[in-house]
Amino acid sequence: MPAVVVGNPGNVLVTTVTPAVSTTVVTVAPPALQTEVVLAQPSPKYVWLAGYWSWHNDRYEWMAGHWQLPPKSNAVWVTPRWEQQGNAYKFTEGYWN
Repeated sequence: MPAVVVGNPGNVLVTTVTPAVSTTVVTVAPPALQTEVVLAQPSPKYVWLAGYWSWHNDRYEWMAGHWQLPPKSNAVWVTPRWEQQGNAYKFTEGYWN
């Protein structure tokens, strides 16, 4: 979690910011995941973030997988996910933890 520093050098307040995680609820099941070709890893520090279905403009849109450099060395990617809840499907965005 990033730290936010507020104040002047004589009076500094440091607070921890929790990442905002958004959720979406729809009544249409997401399509099956697409098969992706994973390109060569740019360096050992990069992490592959797999593609997923997102909901935009009243329809599903595929968000392609890609390599990403974590924000810090010990960060862990929490994968975005769809969960069925009764007749609805809840989407939770992915985030670095």
